[in-house]
Amino acid sequence: MTSTVVASPSFRRPPAAAVAACALLPLAAVAADNARAPVATLKPVIVSASRQEQFSDDLPVSADVLDAQELERGQIHDIRDAARDLPNVSVRHAPARFALTGPANNTGRDGNAGFTIRGLGGNRVLMLVDGVRMPRSYVFGGNAFGRDYLSLDLVKRVEVVRGAASALYGSDGMGGLVNFITWEPADLLAGEAPRRIGGRLAAAWSGDDDGRGAAATAATRASETAEWLISASGRRAHALDTRGDNDAPDLRRTRPNPQDDRDRALLAKVVLRPGTGQKHVLTGEHVDRRSEVNLLSSRAALPLSGTPAQQAAAVMDERAWGTMERSRLTWDARIPLETGLADRIDAVLGVQEASSRQFGTSDLNARPDRERDVRYDERTWHASAQAGKSVALAGEQSLQLTYGAEFVRSRITNLYTGINSLPPEVFPLKRFPDTRESTAALYGQGEWTAGPWTVVPGLRLDRFELEALTQAGFFPPAKTLARSLSGSAASPKLGVMFRAGDTWSVFGSAAGGFRAPNANQVNGYYENAAEHVVVIPNPDLQPEKSRTLEVGLRGRSPRFSVDLALFTGRFSNLIVDTVLVSGTGTAADPKLFQTRNVERASIRGFEAKGRIEAGAVGAGRLGIPFAFGTARGVNRTTGRPLNSVDPWQLMAGVDYRTPSWDLRLDLRHQAAKKAEDIDSAALVKAPNTQITVPAVTTLDLSGQWRIRKDLRLTASIVNLTNRKYWLWSDVQGLAAAAPAADAYTQPGRHLRVSLVAQF
Repeated sequence: MTSTVVASPSFRRPPAAAVAACALLPLAAVAADNARAPVATLKPVIVSASRQEQFSDDLPVSADVLDAQELERGQIHDIRDAARDLPNVSVRHAPARFALTGPANNTGRDGNAGFTIRGLGGNRVLMLVDGVRMPRSYVFGGNAFGRDYLSLDLVKRVEVVRGAASALYGSDGMGGLVNFITWEPADLLAGEAPRRIGGRLAAAWSGDDDGRGAAATAATRASETAEWLISASGRRAHALDTRGDNDAPDLRRTRPNPQDDRDRALLAKVVLRPGTGQKHVLTGEHVDRRSEVNLLSSRAALPLSGTPAQQAAAVMDERAWGTMERSRLTWDARIPLETGLADRIDAVLGVQEASSRQFGTSDLNARPDRERDVRYDERTWHASAQAGKSVALAGEQSLQLTYGAEFVRSRITNLYTGINSLPPEVFPLKRFPDTRESTAALYGQGEWTAGPWTVVPGLRLDRFELEALTQAGFFPPAKTLARSLSGSAASPKLGVMFRAGDTWSVFGSAAGGFRAPNANQVNGYYENAAEHVVVIPNPDLQPEKSRTLEVGLRGRSPRFSVDLALFTGRFSNLIVDTVLVSGTGTAADPKLFQTRNVERASIRGFEAKGRIEAGAVGAGRLGIPFAFGTARGVNRTTGRPLNSVDPWQLMAGVDYRTPSWDLRLDLRHQAAKKAEDIDSAALVKAPNTQITVPAVTTLDLSGQWRIRKDLRLTASIVNLTNRKYWLWSDVQGLAAAAPAADAYTQPGRHLRVSLVAQF
């Protein structure tokens, strides 16, 4: 089942001083005066916010862009690292402490589970690679498949758009989107003089998981009209380290379980420019991720205790293997038209296959051993055509029109099999039937500019269908036939920006979003006779809906840059998995659970980010980067806080940059998540209560040495003071009385080293 905005907590309100400090930091820079001119910086370009390349400062939205330099300098090797300094953005990564048998426990199965943006996570955040939708997460009972089908070694830029993106991208963009842009030949062939051959070599080691990685990228200009690129990467690592110190080979263990991870990825591109401004990009990409875990934490402690039945079912050994693979082929074309209806057409045609598998074995003391083999697959076809038209109007007015059509069709399958099933289940079976999901959409956006004003209205119309293709493997054992579902949605938006001179601009935006239910939520079925539990389908689910409003202030000058944003959102028809609808939990009256539209919620918050250029010091320049994010979420049905909202966070740093080297010290503070900020009943079963998270402040020290123009060495000491701490996103569902809480702590002090060479 997809992760939802289920009963969650608000966070504790940050001290007013912290908010005021972030809002007033840039004012100090306005008053600063330094005789030496600051270094000019290039404006970041973003594609995702408007489906065409534009400067992010020209758009009435909140967005972050991590370019190649920031990815390298920040030693960002996975999506968890990418979210590190983004306000109100997080990635859940729980330790691998799941169990193959017994009560449903999927802790850590999904690895880097996916992004949460402003309190909305899971499949409410759209993830793209080169504009193509990535696979969704799938969670059901003891199984969980995450969304980290990526190698960031193939990526040159990460774009994060906050707030509803449904007006341009439809379903799954209700909470925002993250787009990963891969390398192109021109990125490596550009320079002072045109080159025919270029490339990039990278190697890295990370002490938090003993990860060793290498990547190689080469590009060639074969002719004036043809270029190609090939990129390959590989990484081997172990479990993410913790501050736990109990190395016992049983459930008392707090050290990480022995784990071996192997990642491989390949990217190939051919770029053709046949003339008249045309550009055709043919892309092939393959990512293969494998993991093997020795689940020492599942073993029973010796000598065995409990009833004879409990001793007979005691786990003596448990191991798990997991794979995640994704392959895609896409054709992306840009064709100039210069007609009355369009200046150009952008067309995309692609196919993507994603396959995940989790296999495990369990050796029980005096009962038959068990095996579990679970698979989840998506095959997606994508076609879109988009037109753009620039219109010059009277005076200083102009109009940029963007409109298009999109069609996405996915075939989604699952299989659950193994040895020694739990009655009444008989292997093999399907948790939901083979399903075809289709979306057809029309969208349009206008960008009207008149002097200092820009107004951007937009609308997208979606028609979605979820069709059960076959009952085989599903009915039976399900008690009712799987059903299909269809519907439609309209997603409007309106953005306004006013430029008050060269330094300051103000923007506001209002947007509507939606998310359609998925195959598992509509038709998922599960029965556990031993625990007298049945999960039944719900073919009457409605799409989730959102209405969001945001106002922001931007400041840009050679002395500073700052972005401030206030946001609020209301959400209705929120889909909540496994809602108890009836039953007492006996054989005659089992508990019935169902996915339902039961919740309304609201989230509001504040974000600040920026940088102050403090001026020249000796041979270099001093800078002060900062970021702050806070949000408060309330379940308006129950009045309880939203657990999906992270505590407020602050990052403030000092960096010193010279032409050949730089040094940076970062302070990160995470506020506490206290009991009054948590809806404990939505996370753990009574009488247990959810664990709380104390506040923490950590320091990171990093530096880069540019040995030559084309050779760079980066090193960092992370968690410099070796603090023991937890992240709220990683401990949700962990009981306060859990003896292994230290297994969920973040890595202690560790080193990271990376080397990049370009040719």
